[in-house]
Amino acid sequence: MSEKQIKDEQRHKKKMKKQKKKIDAGIASAIEERGVIILLTGDGKGKTSSAFGMIMRALGYGYRVGVVQFIKGEQLSGEELFLKNVLPEVDFYQMGTGFTWDTQDRAGDIEAAVKTWSVVEPMLSDQSYHLVVLDEITYMLSFKYLDEKRVVNALTARPSNQSVVLTGRGGGAAIREIADTVSEVKEVRHAYNFGIKARKGVDY
Repeated sequence: MSEKQIKDEQRHKKKMKKQKKKIDAGIASAIEERGVIILLTGDGKGKTSSAFGMIMRALGYGYRVGVVQFIKGEQLSGEELFLKNVLPEVDFYQMGTGFTWDTQDRAGDIEAAVKTWSVVEPMLSDQSYHLVVLDEITYMLSFKYLDEKRVVNALTARPSNQSVVLTGRGGGAAIREIADTVSEVKEVRHAYNFGIKARKGVDY
């Protein structure tokens, strides 16, 4: 090993030692044990995909999971097929009306949203659920299909061991305030904007 390689190795070791000390200190300071609220928002692709990654993680430990999808449901999706055919043990519910800009029926959408929320509330009061995913729920708040205060109250009153993941663009101001983790997915480039069709197994 050359003198330069030895010095590079020493610098790297010193840097990693410092980094380890910082990480260990962070781990040691995180002592509170409870469920968390995670908001995945922004205009970029990947919010639902990220939420489903957490579903797989929870299932890997044998935890009970509930998934409720707002907006989606009219067009078949890969996640729907997977949960119904491969993971039927997951409690899965879809509002089923499709996109609100397709239905163009505000009264009907509100009725469907309220009905779907009646499925969510029991999950949020049931401590046997380790993880509850509310996919695209922020749209329900931005369009005022659901009462924001009622949603926030249910989230904050949930069992302490339960974690909730909420996804969607916009409408999450009140959720953002109570969330423990907020991740914003930013769109830098999207194939759709260049005339490329949504791809089965990738986009839906």
